[in-house]
Amino acid sequence: MYRIASEAVRNAFRHSRAAQIEVNIHHDERQFRVRIRDNGKGMGPKVLDTGREGHYGLRGMHERAKVVGGKLAVWSQVDSGTETELTIPASRSYAKSRSLRRSIF
Repeated sequence: MYRIASEAVRNAFRHSRAAQIEVNIHHDERQFRVRIRDNGKGMGPKVLDTGREGHYGLRGMHERAKVVGGKLAVWSQVDSGTETELTIPASRSYAKSRSLRRSIF
């Protein structure tokens, strides 16, 4: 989750020329969701589908999302910014806590 979200934020800073970048994190009993949105230059459909030649950021983000059982959606249009949303079911994203016993001396 961290790697995908940090890649999306890094892409927004490096490529978008945005005046504003927004990160929203939501978690509840059903899912974990992180959304990164910018008001930058956006991407055309070809870049959204295949990424930029020689770059593997978008492709890597999709692959990582699949590995953790999540869904990654990226929306963008030229001159309209980009929005990236990662959603992972709670059963895959939250660690089960183990009961810790303390010894009293």
